[in-house]
Parts: sequence; C-alpha cells; structure tokens
Amino acid sequence: MRAVEIRKFGAPEGLAVVDLPSPVPAAGEVLIDVEAIGVGGVDTVIRSGALGGFGFREGFVPGNEVAGTVASVGDGVDPSWAGRRVWAFTGEGGGYVERATIPVEKVVPLPGNLPADAAVAIGTSGMVAHFALARAHFTAGESVLVRGAAGSIGIMTVQLAAAGGASAVAVTTSSAERGERLRELGATHVLDRSGDGDGPAGYDVVIDIVSGVDMPSFVDRLEPNGRLVTVGVVAGMPPADFGAKLLASFRKSLSVAAFSADSIPEADRRAVTAAQFGTAARGELRSVVHELLPLEKAVLAHRKMDDGEVFGRIVLTP
Repeated sequence: MRAVEIRKFGAPEGLAVVDLPSPVPAAGEVLIDVEAIGVGGVDTVIRSGALGGFGFREGFVPGNEVAGTVASVGDGVDPSWAGRRVWAFTGEGGGYVERATIPVEKVVPLPGNLPADAAVAIGTSGMVAHFALARAHFTAGESVLVRGAAGSIGIMTVQLAAAGGASAVAVTTSSAERGERLRELGATHVLDRSGDGDGPAGYDVVIDIVSGVDMPSFVDRLEPNGRLVTVGVVAGMPPADFGAKLLASFRKSLSVAAFSADSIPEADRRAVTAAQFGTAARGELRSVVHELLPLEKAVLAHRKMDDGEVFGRIVLTP
C-alpha cells in the first residue's frame, strides 16, 4: 500500500511516498478504502518539526481525516458497516494512505449526495469551528473576528458565525480577491492580515487560527467581556508575555483561551460532524476545496500550504 511519511522534518521535500503493508482491521475497527484525504494546517506544522516536543518522530504518516468506503470490519463491529461511504478521524496522523484502519467510534456515515472531497473539507474543520465558537460563548447579536479566515477552519467559522446571527463577521486575509470570496460565505468586513481595514472598532469574539507574534494585538481588539479563542498556531507560538495584555486591560474583563478538539468527548464530536454533513447535503453549508492532487503530490500540497496559496482545503486522492 502506498503512503506518505515524513522522512525528514523541515521543508515539504522531507515528505516521501513509501510502501507499507496493507492494514487489517483489529477488533472494533473498520478498514476504509480511501478516496479523499484532507491536508490540514496541523499537518504542515508537524512536518516542519515545530511539534517535535510532543513526541512526533521521523517516519510519521500525517493526515487526520479521510473519506472513502468501508472494505471490511474487525471482530465486534456490525457487519452492516461494510460497503458504506464514510468519513473518519484518524487521530493525530495516519491519513496519507490508500487504506486505513480506524476504530468504528471515529467513523461517521456520509449522506449519499455528499462527495468524499467535500467531507474532508468540512469534517474536522467544521467540528473545530463549532466548538471554538461554543468555547467563546458566542451568541446571536455579537460581533466576531476570524483571524486567518481563508483556511478551512476559518471558512467554516465564518459560515457558522453568520448562520448563528452574528451582528458582524470580520475576517483577516491576504488579498481583496480572497476577501470577496469570504463575503460570499458570510463575511461582512474584510481586513488585512494586521487587522486594519473597514471593520468594527472592537469585537465580542475573536477566533484566532494564526497565533504568532501578532496575537497580542488582537487581544486589544476585544470589547469589554470579550473572548479570544486560539485554535491554531500556523504562524508559530505567541510571545511568552502575551498575558500582559490581559492585565493591562484588567477592567475590561477579557478572556483568552486555547481550544483543542481533543478536549471534546468523541461522541459529541461525531454528533456535530454528522449534523454538519447533513447540513452540507442540503446545501446549507458550503465545502471549499482548493485543489485535488494525487497522493504522490503531497510535497506540492505542503509547498502550496507553506506559501499561503490555499483557499479552503487541498485534498489528496490515492
């Protein structure tokens, strides 16, 4: 079976196509013939070596979500899963493969009219966006700023905030063209990467997918009782003293939180993902696929991600 692994941390060229034994489902698992693989920002961060302290080692296979058809099931799994089209969360990695074995509790059936590439464009990103807004205690009538909105998590956050009745949905992005595409998805104000532009003076909620050295300046954008939730570090870690911004604005009662989907029970994640697939199948939630590339073009996919060329999700196809 073909797979892509990280041979050397650093540049995209450290990825390599390798041959691995075809997996066999263990008890409680299903075997999926993979049709689509989502390429996420976390994949590029892991590949860069920035998360080496979290136990990632060379030889790691990236990719945390796939979609395809269940080929067979392990002991203890309902045999009716065989032949069903599904989306699956592979965990921290293991998704850049032709066939994947996944615990059945991490598998979600797909509506008949939802393509596999749309499923991986929505799956993890839509779920993260949902729970990030929930962690921010977002309610209708509040203003939202999505920092780094052109990626798949940002695109889902924009749509969910707009559908949830936000009074304003501002986005930071790198070009006017991307801004117009985000307006089509529900954005009301388009800002540049630094947050400058025609938007509200302050926000009740900031969902930050970027982080990095500029993150503290977005704490300054919060209204009294405002909440910033960080869901990604695609620009690196924030300054160690970013908490000084909170104390400097003590009387505004601001909050900054980090959010990882790992803190959400599996059943809750699956329920949200299944509901979003249904919404997408009805045409009420849009998937945005930037490009389909064959599995052996994983290096090119990561190069495009690193260069900031991607709007939405790159999808690999075995």
